[in-house]
Amino acid sequence: MGLPVAFGWRHLLFENWPVDATLLNDHLPDALPAATHDGSAWLSVVPLTNVHVRPRGLPARAGVRLPELNLRTYVTHDGDPGVYFFSLDAQGVLSVLGARLLHHLPYFYARIDHRVEGDRVRFESRRLHPGSRPARYAVSYRPTGDPFEADPGSLAEFLTERRRLYTQGRDGAVRYTDVEHDRWTLHPAAVTTDENTLFEAGGFAHPESEPVCYYSPGVDVVTGPSRRATPRA
Repeated sequence: MGLPVAFGWRHLLFENWPVDATLLNDHLPDALPAATHDGSAWLSVVPLTNVHVRPRGLPARAGVRLPELNLRTYVTHDGDPGVYFFSLDAQGVLSVLGARLLHHLPYFYARIDHRVEGDRVRFESRRLHPGSRPARYAVSYRPTGDPFEADPGSLAEFLTERRRLYTQGRDGAVRYTDVEHDRWTLHPAAVTTDENTLFEAGGFAHPESEPVCYYSPGVDVVTGPSRRATPRA
């Protein structure tokens, strides 16, 4: 179920907070326990813009632009690592409805402004989805330091190098979508936050710890269809 899609992710911020794994497991399906790095689970906020979004096989010029904001964590299913989304806010109404229907992802319609101003990126989002909890997010960020690729086993790799998205269907079954892209080019990031109520909207207290932040100019992406996850024998 769900068409394979091609697109690009651009001007991303990975804003990551360490949290207690028990806290996250209370919000996760039993089959998708929180993954940890050096004893901590992580909650991440990732603002970005999807570019050239189109069915796989069509040329990039046929695609559309779709700013997006997600609140996510890191999980495993039968030992296979992946990302689990608590919420995804996006600008396009049809894209939100399609992702909810075809990929079982918790998308919400939002008004989003994502723009590059010199070496700084500005991202503002206000959730407008009918019946949802209100959520606002407004930050500016910029890359600092030299670009790098995450070392194997490092925290940066744990927080960014994921190739599978997990969801739970209405029938309770775990589903997954595989994602193909090159390894991330990352920078340390300097971030100024004006407002962030995503945690409260998702049922979490705002973490008291300081976030670990990375910037990436982006990658090109191809996704597979949404598939039902079958437990290993």
